[in-house]
Amino acid sequence: MTEATAAAIAARALPLVDLTNLEDDCKPTDIEKLCRRAVTPHGPVAAVCIWPRFVGQAATQLRGSGVRVATVVNFPAGGIETLAVVEEARAAVAEGADEIDLVMPWQAFLDGRRGFAETQITRVRAACPDATLKVILETGELGDALLVHAAANMAIAGGADFIKTSTGKVKVNATLEAAEIMLTVIEEIRREGGREVGFKPAGGIRTVDDAGAYLAIADRLLGANWVSAAHFRFGASGLLDALLAALDGKEAATGEGY
Repeated sequence: MTEATAAAIAARALPLVDLTNLEDDCKPTDIEKLCRRAVTPHGPVAAVCIWPRFVGQAATQLRGSGVRVATVVNFPAGGIETLAVVEEARAAVAEGADEIDLVMPWQAFLDGRRGFAETQITRVRAACPDATLKVILETGELGDALLVHAAANMAIAGGADFIKTSTGKVKVNATLEAAEIMLTVIEEIRREGGREVGFKPAGGIRTVDDAGAYLAIADRLLGANWVSAAHFRFGASGLLDALLAALDGKEAATGEGY
């Protein structure tokens, strides 16, 4: 990849990043640093994605920056009962969250309890009507392509604004194969006259090459003008350094983390 190509990909990808810290030992000082990083010399990222306990801090620090505040619920295992998840989401929005990343109850889905999984999505949607709702399918745990396809359709039917691959907390996270399936579902719904739905790969996306590969699939399936922060996000912690290095004409080490 030439420097010019890397810089062009980085310029597209940087405003799509949900800059993430979901480490178990995350502290307020880490959130302060994350929020500072979110506003770069090349422009702001799309959002920060953080634990619910830090939403108020991030919302205050980022006010007026253009960076949105995203948080996670039913995270990471996807096994919390629906009433508690709904209250978690409602409290996060009250604290200032703009976006909710909900882990679909994927084990219930695999066990044949699809109604339970869809009900949880619809109830969180109803509780937070003004928040952007991203539903995490945990595609690496679903495994089978047909199950990923079915879960994507179910999440969208339940009210998801975005479908997201992964938590970043399991063995297999974002993959190009899962992206192809999920973006195909989005394209099918759009072709049939349905509403626009976004896509978020997350977990293990660390390099400009990684970002470029996902963007290429979206361009091929949905057209080169479809990708924007309204429709496409990268969930990552290590990717930003690589993007900034490419934009500055430097070579970045592979980023670590989510």
